[in-house]
Amino acid sequence: MALKGSHKVDPGFSMSSMTDLVFLLLIFFVIVSTLVSPYALPVDLPKSANKTKEKPKVAVRIDADQHFSVNNALIEPADLEGVLKDEMSKHPEDQAIVMHVDQSVPTGITVSVLDIAKRNKWKIILATKPE
Repeated sequence: MALKGSHKVDPGFSMSSMTDLVFLLLIFFVIVSTLVSPYALPVDLPKSANKTKEKPKVAVRIDADQHFSVNNALIEPADLEGVLKDEMSKHPEDQAIVMHVDQSVPTGITVSVLDIAKRNKWKIILATKPE
């Protein structure tokens, strides 16, 4: 009796499904890597519904005409870092600054203030209106 099995296993391996998987993973990582910005400054953005328990002692205000003020005292933009260092030395326990920036102020001016805070390792809170 010569019985032969009808089920034969193909010893070859199809790489087409593996290459599809590799291309899908490649596309996923390319898309995810463009969403991450390594040059972003860390900023504490408060939620509009929540209120902070303690208010920062130092406030920077930039109005629509690009006039700078620290704790309601008008200053020149070139003197901002020195004035902030003086104000922050008065409050060593609370190293946070709240920024009130008008919507019409160019982004470059806001980023320059954020850069000053990053260099000095101060926290920044951007003030927002409640929704």
